Amino acid sequence: MTIRRSSTYKIFALVVRRFEDIFHSFYVSEIIKGASYSASRLKIDLLIHITDKTVHADWLNSPTLNLSCIDGILFADIDCDVKTLKKVIDKKIPCLVMNNYLKDPINCIAIDNKNAAIDVVEYLIGLGHKRIATISGDLSTQAGKDRLEGYKVALAQNKISLNTNYIRTGNFLRTQAHQAAQTLLSLRDRPTAIFAASDIMALEAITVAKNKKINVPNDLSVAGFDDNPIVTYSSISLTTVSQPIVEMGRRAVEDLHAVVSGKV
Repeated sequence: MTIRRSSTYKIFALVVRRFEDIFHSFYVSEIIKGASYSASRLKIDLLIHITDKTVHADWLNSPTLNLSCIDGILFADIDCDVKTLKKVIDKKIPCLVMNNYLKDPINCIAIDNKNAAIDVVEYLIGLGHKRIATISGDLSTQAGKDRLEGYKVALAQNKISLNTNYIRTGNFLRTQAHQAAQTLLSLRDRPTAIFAASDIMALEAITVAKNKKINVPNDLSVAGFDDNPIVTYSSISLTTVSQPIVEMGRRAVEDLHAVVSGKV
């Protein structure tokens, strides 16, 4: 495929790392939705480039992506791979990273995952819970690490001892979250509340609880993260954190367009 520059349209590449549930991912679909809104309005051709997580940097040399024709690059996430990001910067291509805050002078946009997680866990503590477990996200991502850190900080601030048996990794995936919940709810001194780092994982925890005849929310409180519309189909109301993901995708394109156009 040959990409040619247009005098009217700019070309942005949206780089997304491939993972197990990528085509069912609420985060990815909302980012694309928001980015496409702004791209259409600003006359930008948006190329979605899905990369293999294990060889993420290889896309820089991909024969299907002519970087000389790309005006800007948007990263849906970088999974802490700052090295690849700096290679893009070295090639003098304007770029912007979503879902990450970086200390380097790099354009980025994200929510405060750590403090949002603190708020959720403190909500559970406010309900009287002390045995609070977590199903963490992918710890190679800043969002996953910050949400886990928020969980730990909330416990410490409320003088609740950290029980490492109550920390299980779900990697933002259904299968692993199901296994994590199975482990947590099989403990002799099982938790009375679970904070899952995504709504998809929270729903898996609820499914496991139902299978074990554990009543939610009477015997187990479950909280998630994302405000995924899929939870509206659950028979149980889920406490969650609302993420303006569509707005993040929209703003990312607008901010990068401003950089490319020399407006900032």
